[in-house]
Amino acid sequence: MSEQTVNTLIDSRGVATVTLNRPQKHNAFDDAVIAELREAFDALSASEDVRVVVLASRGKNFSAGADLGWMKRMAEYDYEHNLRDAQLLAGMLQSLHDLPQPTIARVQGAAFGGAVGLVSCCDMAVADEGASFCLSEVKIGLIPATISPYVIRAMGERAARRYFTTAERFLAGEARRIGLVSEIAAAGALDETLEGLVTALLQNGPVAVRESKRLVVDVAGREISAELIEDTCERIAHIRVSQEGQEGLGAFLNKRKPGWLAS
Repeated sequence: MSEQTVNTLIDSRGVATVTLNRPQKHNAFDDAVIAELREAFDALSASEDVRVVVLASRGKNFSAGADLGWMKRMAEYDYEHNLRDAQLLAGMLQSLHDLPQPTIARVQGAAFGGAVGLVSCCDMAVADEGASFCLSEVKIGLIPATISPYVIRAMGERAARRYFTTAERFLAGEARRIGLVSEIAAAGALDETLEGLVTALLQNGPVAVRESKRLVVDVAGREISAELIEDTCERIAHIRVSQEGQEGLGAFLNKRKPGWLAS
């Protein structure tokens, strides 16, 4: 029986870690891995008990992107088969991007091609100081199409124009400068740095965190109109009278810990 290529563990705090488990293949993904990731993300999306999702991988490298064997098969596919294949990848990426919980990519070593898409779909990314990134598709005559909506949002159009077309390898410092990475961890401190973000998230109201993520998604890029202003007013009014909102306000005014922090 073959070992699972994607593992999900949920700790007692409600922190789920989805781990790519193909270290011998540098965590490259194929259609089977994509299906496993989609299944994992869909299951987590439906869970009210999961508060944070971490995307990680085993081994030296975060992910080399597309698996060589999968690429060989794709080269023999016709247009319709390639289209279906791309739609499966796009669906997995969207399921990660649309998770209601905050998501953090834990990046070590190389993150190439589609792996940059995985990082971009997450809300935050923590990278080891030795991590490197490359949008390498043009080197083999392809384009980073399915990952492009997420990568462009993460790094911005200007940086995307450069790295989509040059396929240059860039390091963690540059990834942070352009917005792809949130934090850089010193050597040996990747998990400690990751835990700092996880701890910060867990200090806050679980519903408020989800609703804040949804707020960013819904408001970003919209014109500031009477409709948008009314929408934001309704959102704050709704959460103020919610059970969690009342608990948080009550705890603050009475100088006590809110229920989600009470041990």
